[in-house]
Amino acid sequence: MSISAMLLAGGESRRMSKDKATLLFGGKPLWQIQLELLCKLEPAEIFVSARADPAWRPADVQFVPDEPPSRGPLSGLTATLARIRSSHLLVLAIDMPFMSEDHLRYLCSAIEPGRGVLPMIGGRAEPVAAIYPTEAYDVFAATLSGADFSMQTLTNQLVKMGRLRVVRVPEKEQRFYRNLNKPDDLDKSALGTAS
Repeated sequence: MSISAMLLAGGESRRMSKDKATLLFGGKPLWQIQLELLCKLEPAEIFVSARADPAWRPADVQFVPDEPPSRGPLSGLTATLARIRSSHLLVLAIDMPFMSEDHLRYLCSAIEPGRGVLPMIGGRAEPVAAIYPTEAYDVFAATLSGADFSMQTLTNQLVKMGRLRVVRVPEKEQRFYRNLNKPDDLDKSALGTAS
């Protein structure tokens, strides 16, 4: 089994009111923090999914356009799953700078042939910090051509099909899944009080 990695950077950032990818966090832009983290995992290939090819994209990272009409993360994931050369795709959202290398390695260690990993906090899936098998592509494509674009609905279906294994995230590790949505989140994070 091998893993490709994808940085999901296609959101509109409406609540943040500026492109999240270029926001500084701890002195570095979010895109750099997340790509450095993904590189540590030594994936077979790295993709970035966005609406347009970002100026900050390194030459060794492949661009996957989030083609209109955009259906949020579903669009980028479907397009990237169609292109990977490995057995699994690890996706990481641009706005999750608290994620750790050890935690991602733990998720990678839990994959199986034809089956990925879906972190779960309480009763809610974390679909933009998960690992999908290539066998999930048909379900992604069918969902994209349907009427319900919810990643919660899609991942629930993949769990029932045995394509995703649910991994319950312990309370002490739930901080890795914090995301930055609003300017206030960034301010709280700078003070070390993000919730």
